[in-house]
Amino acid sequence: MNRSIGHHLITAHRPSGFTLIELMITIAIIGILASIALFAYQDYIIRAQVSEGVTLVSGPELALAEWTGGHPDFPNSGNPGNNTSLGLTAPGSISGSYVKSVAVINGGKIELTYGNKANATIKDKICTLSPLTSSPGAIRWQAACGFNSRYLPQAWR
Repeated sequence: MNRSIGHHLITAHRPSGFTLIELMITIAIIGILASIALFAYQDYIIRAQVSEGVTLVSGPELALAEWTGGHPDFPNSGNPGNNTSLGLTAPGSISGSYVKSVAVINGGKIELTYGNKANATIKDKICTLSPLTSSPGAIRWQAACGFNSRYLPQAWR
């Protein structure tokens, strides 16, 4: 009696999908990347809010440049330097979404106060722009602010 033995091919069946550890590693990596992106985005928002001040001080900067054309020095305590003497509106009326007021103060300085809807990092902080003159008619502005200088536009550093 001959019996033939059949040959059966047995294959190992591997379950499809991801293992728990693979999913946990993926979620951890996504979490790390999200935290870095959130920090960078927060920085971007503050810089954008600070840059609103650049636009709002352009009027006072021009008024001070015109003042120096007819006067030897910037306005000071002898020549009151304020918004009205330069033909500008009151400090509180020069404002924006993130800037509370823009005021011209003695020595040709411009004082910019952040407020309104500004981020807590810059809210109620003051930037004082001081004029630096290297040649007649050329004015460069240097900012001294109550917050980190990394948020300042390049023109004010």
